[in-house]
Amino acid sequence: MATPSAPRPRTSTRDPEQLRSRLQAWISGWQPGATVTELSVPQSNGMSSDTVLFDLLGPDGGVRPCVLRLAADPDAYTVFPTYDMERQYRCMELVAAHTKAPVPRLLRLEGDPEALGAPAFVMERVDGRVPPDVMPYTYGGNWLHEASDAERGQLQQESVDLLAELHRVPVAQAGFLRSRAPGDTPLRQHVNEARAYYDWVVRGRAASPLIERAFAQLERLWPADEGETVLSWGDARIGNMIFQGFTPVAVLDWEMAALGPRELDLGWFVFLHRFFQDLTVAFGQEGLPDFLDRDAVTAQYAQASGHTPHDLEFFILYAALRHAVVMLRIGYRQVHFGEAEAPADPDRLILHRATLEAMVEGRYWDA
Repeated sequence: MATPSAPRPRTSTRDPEQLRSRLQAWISGWQPGATVTELSVPQSNGMSSDTVLFDLLGPDGGVRPCVLRLAADPDAYTVFPTYDMERQYRCMELVAAHTKAPVPRLLRLEGDPEALGAPAFVMERVDGRVPPDVMPYTYGGNWLHEASDAERGQLQQESVDLLAELHRVPVAQAGFLRSRAPGDTPLRQHVNEARAYYDWVVRGRAASPLIERAFAQLERLWPADEGETVLSWGDARIGNMIFQGFTPVAVLDWEMAALGPRELDLGWFVFLHRFFQDLTVAFGQEGLPDFLDRDAVTAQYAQASGHTPHDLEFFILYAALRHAVVMLRIGYRQVHFGEAEAPADPDRLILHRATLEAMVEGRYWDA
């Protein structure tokens, strides 16, 4: 198992100076006289698309902090097979237009890969802090871990309220998110897409017995009533929120957005904390065992939305399964770049394999 302190896996082969030059040329086309300064690539969060921070110095001397979101480097053994930057951009436009949820101000969409090397968009940068992935916020020493119980409680409540607010987007306005996968319901299409993604990940590689078992268990737990379809954020977690104090002031990362039941986001929201918490405990620390508790999150969401969540055992298992496929892909990417050796058992590439196995066997929540 890789440790949280192990070297960060490679995510891009792009040269920062070449990127700066292309970004400057592109921006000059729609902001004459503006200059790109203070370009940097953050390393604490995200393993997929490239995020580039920079300041835009205007001809009048004004400075506008910006973020460039760039489709993944195709030479970097990408996490996902495709990256639709326009889709992400349109999701953020919808959220801004139809909810009170905070999204950064969008500045420009670029669909032509020739301009920047890949499709991209630029938005204003929001000041604040983000719960880190590396080292995980469940580890001691970071701002969220060192906060008081009351402060973390505020962050949890307001984050759940934000999730409920996102689900108010009119689905009729989100037709561009409709899945092309086979299936007679949005949830069936979503799972079929996840299966197709898994098949892509293991093509030419060893399959994962544990992931295969998890797909089989999903069928046994399938909800009798899938519930209302909403715009699902997809990568719904506090690591994709910016906070000022303990209040979320921006919601980020829409590359996994889809249509489906509310519980898709709730399951992912709860599981991603469990992923970090279980990993932290495995390495001998207490973590944050009372934070983002499943029952508390469920009750808070019900109060905020008026919807009583259901079948969380299914949806949290599904989140753990989907995350396992992502971990498998990242593991194979490390093998591709010579950062690791391919194990005889591919399940060893899944950091949370013990958690997923316990969920598949129905003993995780009883532990």
